[in-house]
Amino acid sequence: MKKFLSNYKSTIILLVAIIVGAIVGIVFKEKATIVKPLGDLFLNLLLVIVVPLIFLTITTSVSKMKTPKRLGKIFVTIIGVFVFTSIIAVLIGLLSTYFVKLVEPEDGEQIRASLEQAVTDDKEDTEELTIADRTVQLLTVDDFYKLMSKENIIALLILSVIFGIAMNMSGEKAKPVRDFLESANSIVHNIIKIIMYYAPIGLGCYFAALVGNFGAQIAVGYLKTFVYYTIIAVLFYFIMYTIYAFLAGGRKGVKAFWKNAIPSTMTALATCSSAASIPVNIECSKKIGVPDDIAETTIPLGSSFHKDGSIIGSVFKIMFLVCLFGTSMATAGDILGILGIALLANLLITAVPIGGGTISEMLIISMMGYPVAALPILTIIATIIDPQATMLNVVGDTVSSMMVTRVVDGKDWLEKGEENT
Repeated sequence: MKKFLSNYKSTIILLVAIIVGAIVGIVFKEKATIVKPLGDLFLNLLLVIVVPLIFLTITTSVSKMKTPKRLGKIFVTIIGVFVFTSIIAVLIGLLSTYFVKLVEPEDGEQIRASLEQAVTDDKEDTEELTIADRTVQLLTVDDFYKLMSKENIIALLILSVIFGIAMNMSGEKAKPVRDFLESANSIVHNIIKIIMYYAPIGLGCYFAALVGNFGAQIAVGYLKTFVYYTIIAVLFYFIMYTIYAFLAGGRKGVKAFWKNAIPSTMTALATCSSAASIPVNIECSKKIGVPDDIAETTIPLGSSFHKDGSIIGSVFKIMFLVCLFGTSMATAGDILGILGIALLANLLITAVPIGGGTISEMLIISMMGYPVAALPILTIIATIIDPQATMLNVVGDTVSSMMVTRVVDGKDWLEKGEENT
């Protein structure tokens, strides 16, 4: 019993905090939002450390990869795992929604009537730049100081990888810089440990506000989408991630995964932010036995480029509009189009809380040929499924790091990790 409490103490405390927060939200409803500032404090503390964390972990990890062969193998494997799991996610999203009407015609009329007024400003914003222009802005920035913002995480990721490779190419000449960055990286991780002492209070308050503020006035179509997406997300979480963990490490892998996945799960549910979950997720992956260089590369990259929950959510958004506007989905080309749009839209979702998906939602609308008036519809869907989607996004990165390790370090990677600890 003592060993159990020792192993799961932090997880139990987080779970209790989340449960208490949910009860407070249910009992006090909108009044529970009074504690939201305490939750925002935790979220802000995590977000403010994200930029230095990403830069330091990726640059030091890449620079420490002494052999180009391992560096190349890790990145190729990450891409392969991300593509494989993303295709699985989009197929499951389509299979789970193809035969279900997420919104009935009469509900659709009410939704369209209630939201048509809200799109004038959005239209002005979304027509200024093309998809190509937005993609360039997503991948790069035009001034160095902009890399210091969490709004430009993908550009920061790309620069971090390039910087790490450049350090590796510089050899011994880069040693003073490498030592400095490794020292700074150690300090940043200790800052995260200090922040996590506040996690039970912060997560509990954030969850109380989330539950208390959840829309009681949601239309039937939205409620059906929320319930159905939640069911699919829970099934995906328990079934698919168990399968992935088994593929990565057999029974030991499954045991190690479920022993350490709860903290990142709770952080994702409470904060609705892949970025804010990066510190906790890296720590969870390392506790599972994932090597530092793989954990510190896969998790930050995954927060921007690998999102199982968002991919499934994109399919739900598309199928909601298909039902709403009565679009025919009879041919194989129509189905392949949905799959392609959902995958492409996922690449344009940033790793920040609610609102980061606006670009992807506009992509869905424009490629499906729907009016801009549909944007608020997708925004509401994104909001009500955000906690569940973030949970899958974050935990999907955890199990992906295990699968990457399985390919890079072989089937005995868990045993090797135990020997090195």
